[in-house]
Amino acid sequence: MRMRTRIMAATAAFAMVAGLAGVAEAQSVRGVTKSEVVIGQHTDLSGPAASYGVHVSNAMRLYFDKINADGGIHGRKIRFIVEDHQYQVPRAVQAANKLINRDKIFLMAGALGTPMNNAVFEEQFKANVPNLGPLTAARSMSEPFHPLKFATYSTYYDHSRAGIKYLVAKNNRKKLCALYQDTDFGKEVFDAVKDQAKAMNMQVVETATNTPIATDFTAQIAKLRGAGCDLVAMGAIVRDAIVPYATARKMGWTDVDFVSQSASFDQIVASAPGGATEGLYVGAGTVMPYRDTASPQVAAWWDSYKAKYNTDPNIGSVYGYGLADLIVNVLDRAGKDLTTEKFVKGLESLSGYRDIFGGPVLTFGPNKHLGTNEVLFYQIQKGRFVQIADGPIKY
Repeated sequence: MRMRTRIMAATAAFAMVAGLAGVAEAQSVRGVTKSEVVIGQHTDLSGPAASYGVHVSNAMRLYFDKINADGGIHGRKIRFIVEDHQYQVPRAVQAANKLINRDKIFLMAGALGTPMNNAVFEEQFKANVPNLGPLTAARSMSEPFHPLKFATYSTYYDHSRAGIKYLVAKNNRKKLCALYQDTDFGKEVFDAVKDQAKAMNMQVVETATNTPIATDFTAQIAKLRGAGCDLVAMGAIVRDAIVPYATARKMGWTDVDFVSQSASFDQIVASAPGGATEGLYVGAGTVMPYRDTASPQVAAWWDSYKAKYNTDPNIGSVYGYGLADLIVNVLDRAGKDLTTEKFVKGLESLSGYRDIFGGPVLTFGPNKHLGTNEVLFYQIQKGRFVQIADGPIKY
């Protein structure tokens, strides 16, 4: 009898230990409980890129709030924590440290800025936190391959090469030149210019550079014009796309095409006062919707966004909505017993995903962590980005 009692006690103790181990295992998935999953973002809410950062985070929060109101995903609600880095690398590192080590986030999503993402990757990946859909189209967001590194849309490099190829063919351009920021971002665009020139047996006739805060481009434009350039590829963002283009036109230099990439794909550029950017070409990875031509679904989203935030959505809002929708899709695929590994596998199994705006189709795989290389090509016409190519362009 005593032996039987001992056996039963031992069995009960083992079961209790096993049960506790099971609880510990369930709790060991960072940022995940039975009732919530924690997603983090470091971004610019008050610095030079705030027009992107604020709208991305607002659109994601609006989407997550709707999902939470409907009960969440597999019973879990999304807790979305956003930290402002003011477009400064040291602040980004500080913000990421908080998100990773204090908030114990499950996923980093929509983090803004190339140097900011690059600066936190090492610590982030050591903590087994995936990076999805960063708000930068730099190649380093998906290259070199890392199991936890995922980017959604095509790169600045893709946009630049495809745009150059298109304009050389369509507009018979012969003298390729480059105007770019003297930064890692600008140099990535210049890499694309050099590589596309080589692929087409062309020479890069002339180059000019600028700082990110430059306001006077008279010398650069004079230099490029003097070299006889008829196609200028730009490593520009917003102001440094508007000012040099407007400067060229004011100087009477009109027999030249300027082409930028998705960093300039902002309605602020298209709406520059006095039509200053009319005719500028831009390659991008997403669609720019307008309320008066939107589908009923997009129009409803537009109105709900404006009602919530008292402002029209911009391209950052479009990106934020698409990213939030993608995340929810993958969380659903990952199932009730959510782990980082299941989330990654769910993302790698995603094929043929398209957002409500009609953007490029995204497909991932075990060895494919960039959703698409497709480039959509636009020209600014009457203050709007108008898609001029029949479908995506390639290089």
